[in-house]
Amino acid sequence: MNIAEIGQKVAQQRVALGISQERLAKLSDLSRSTIHHLEHGTLHEIGAAKLFKLLSLLDIQLKTESEVTKPHALEMASRSASVSYKTTISPQELEESLITGKIEPRTISHLATLIDELPLSLIVLVVKEISQRHKIPPKKIWSHIYSWANQFKSPRLAWQ
Repeated sequence: MNIAEIGQKVAQQRVALGISQERLAKLSDLSRSTIHHLEHGTLHEIGAAKLFKLLSLLDIQLKTESEVTKPHALEMASRSASVSYKTTISPQELEESLITGKIEPRTISHLATLIDELPLSLIVLVVKEISQRHKIPPKKIWSHIYSWANQFKSPRLAWQ
């Protein structure tokens, strides 16, 4: 659920309860403008504490669920890490490197690309996929990634 969908739920519940935007603003310690922008999907930021207070006031429950794992994250990552190179790193080679922490000399540039350029969300999915498939603690795979980032002197803030 994104902020626009939450805003729609807030508007629906507010109307169902017969509360004006102005009254809701006073009850929730927010401005009427904030309520208006939230309900119309034009609010760019609201702090978590403020949002949870508002949702609690309106008896709106948010559920957290893990997104269904996208299949073939490893395959997507190996393809993405190979885009700029004549040679490729196969999903199996990438998986083996992530499990063992060992780097084959011909895959250094591919792994550096993975570390520096792949979306972090894809890297997370790869770690999850490998961890589940091989019953390996994700922490072990992350330690290899952090080690490589340090070894490659990655400028990416996520690894600092």
